[in-house]
Amino acid sequence: MRNKNFKYAKGVYYFNVRNGQQNITIKRVKKNEAVMAYNGYKQNGKDVTWLGCWNGKKWEETSVTSNAEA
Repeated sequence: MRNKNFKYAKGVYYFNVRNGQQNITIKRVKKNEAVMAYNGYKQNGKDVTWLGCWNGKKWEETSVTSNAEA
């Protein structure tokens, strides 16, 4: 697997969408927008993985909730 050619930003929510052989990382600044986008991909039958919020050293909020308010 190839390394990512970008750095994760602190305080931003990320999730991965697997599309065939590609693994696409999508980011959103607000948690409610990230959860809505994640659920939209999931409803369309995509293989999605929630990463959470990057704090600069590790992932936080690694479980997605459907009623997230941010």
